[in-house]
Amino acid sequence: MGGGKPRKYAWGPQFALSFVNFRLWAPGIESLSLRLGSTDLAMAPGSGGWFDVEIEGHHFGKPYGFVLPEGRIIPDPASRCQLNDVSGPSVLVDPTGYEWREIRWTGRPWEEAIIYELHIGTFTKDGTFRAAAERLGLIADLGITAIEIMPLAHFPGSRGWGYDGVLHYAPHNSYGSPDDFKAFVDTAHGLGLMVFLDVVYNHFGPEGNFLAHYAPCFFHSDDATPWGPRIAFEEVAVRQYFKDNVLYWLDEFRLDGLRLDAVDQIIDNRNNHILKEISDAVLSCQFERHIHLITENPANGTDLLAQRNKRRLFCADWNDDFHHALHVVVTGENTGYYAPFKDASWTKLRTAMSSGYVRQPRQVLAGQPIEPEEVAPTSFVHFLQNHDQVGNRAKGDRLYSMVGEATFRLLTEILMLSPQIPLLFMGDDHLSSRPFRFFADYQGKHAQAIRERRPKEAENFGAGRQDVGPSTISDPIAVETFLECQLDWQEAFSSHRLRWREWLSRLIKIRHEAIIPRLSTASGHAGTVVDSPDRCLFIDWKLGDEQLQLRANLSDRLVEIDEMHAAQIYPATGRREGRKLSPMSLRVFITSLHAAAGKRA
Repeated sequence: MGGGKPRKYAWGPQFALSFVNFRLWAPGIESLSLRLGSTDLAMAPGSGGWFDVEIEGHHFGKPYGFVLPEGRIIPDPASRCQLNDVSGPSVLVDPTGYEWREIRWTGRPWEEAIIYELHIGTFTKDGTFRAAAERLGLIADLGITAIEIMPLAHFPGSRGWGYDGVLHYAPHNSYGSPDDFKAFVDTAHGLGLMVFLDVVYNHFGPEGNFLAHYAPCFFHSDDATPWGPRIAFEEVAVRQYFKDNVLYWLDEFRLDGLRLDAVDQIIDNRNNHILKEISDAVLSCQFERHIHLITENPANGTDLLAQRNKRRLFCADWNDDFHHALHVVVTGENTGYYAPFKDASWTKLRTAMSSGYVRQPRQVLAGQPIEPEEVAPTSFVHFLQNHDQVGNRAKGDRLYSMVGEATFRLLTEILMLSPQIPLLFMGDDHLSSRPFRFFADYQGKHAQAIRERRPKEAENFGAGRQDVGPSTISDPIAVETFLECQLDWQEAFSSHRLRWREWLSRLIKIRHEAIIPRLSTASGHAGTVVDSPDRCLFIDWKLGDEQLQLRANLSDRLVEIDEMHAAQIYPATGRREGRKLSPMSLRVFITSLHAAAGKRA
């Protein structure tokens, strides 16, 4: 069946039974025309800076744009599809044309999330939605339950990470059509996979954004983010652009959630912060399936994760503190973003595992500050690496190439057998040898600016100055850099990597069977750091009336663990060593708190 009656949004074409209404918020100009195909039609000014025109028929597949007073033709900022690049015409898309197959999909509870982050353009050699969909079975077979896609909002050129998007409603056409993306989501749902999309609401990219020409009040020209002018969320039309965008992705593409990039750069001085308004809008829609909103919040704002009126505004935050502390511990790199974790790095890693954040949180919303330990462990997404930590390195090298397979295996066990939500980066599932580097498709001054920024980014992500010369950093604009990042799926079927996949599948199965069923009872003040020898992680988490106990030894010597009144869930088989824990190994237990209390008594 098709998508049914489409939801109406403030921005972009609105379809009725026999006509389409084109709308644009352009408070900075006095006249505006629509170019539909080769015909120009005057648009009527309305209240609040809006222009609109109603056209008989739907004209699906026809290109269109808006003609400014000086004659410049611009795309629709809420374009659903571009004919070519970001500066070219938009295309009318039928929002209900795709015939959905998995109409009974209701999603998964958040506690079941095991996330696999991928970039559509490099996940396969074809770099398309259709090609990516063909590989999803390999991901689902491992027991992974969610795909998180790096941004799709149309960005300049044919290749890029997507964080410089300028048309937030249009999936980038180098990956395929909007219906191709819907088919990808449909395929994922058929395999039991949730699909999350990374969205960027803190800035627009530097090229292809024409809003300032006709709606200058969309931005604060005197206040910049690290990537460009700050967005004026105080404007009602601006708020609607982003709030509707959230509902658009969730509704028309049936996504299971969104990850909001760098929300610390979303500044809103109104009483009802735009982030809260977004969360409230999703709740009010009453989707008949599980929907999950995730943040990336470098400010560690626990207020977005706190339980309020029996719900959280956002279900979880990407926890860089866990990654950074762990990276310092296992690699010794301690400059740039890792510098705050240089001292007492083991203590900070234990804190991240038991309480979430290490660095002092900075609240986004007004109100009483919330301490990290007051938030449930499932409110944090943990990872050994993601697109940032791999792609911003000088060589785009992966963690297992730095620490060796044995150490990476132990770290993966720690990740999967802790109560936080685990995230793998694409290729981790088969120890891919392919790098992942930063790449983009710009010309002129923007290309030069990107090239000049890469050495500093490499220093921030662990490189010494001797590692960031022209010979070590691939040209981010060269197409070869992009092609080198594409996964080679033939590698996944070599005997060694098949053994890794089989081991990873068994590990994930243990998470499904022994940990996930207990996560719905997780709440604040769950984690406790237990005294341990050097280079060891002894952490307990209270999950309802049970306790998950992780004992990991990252040293090169045999250590003694505390006496357990518990069932060992990992390793599931093999020789028991009593209270001895071998070098580079871990054991995980589940304890009934009532039984343990009785034995102590």
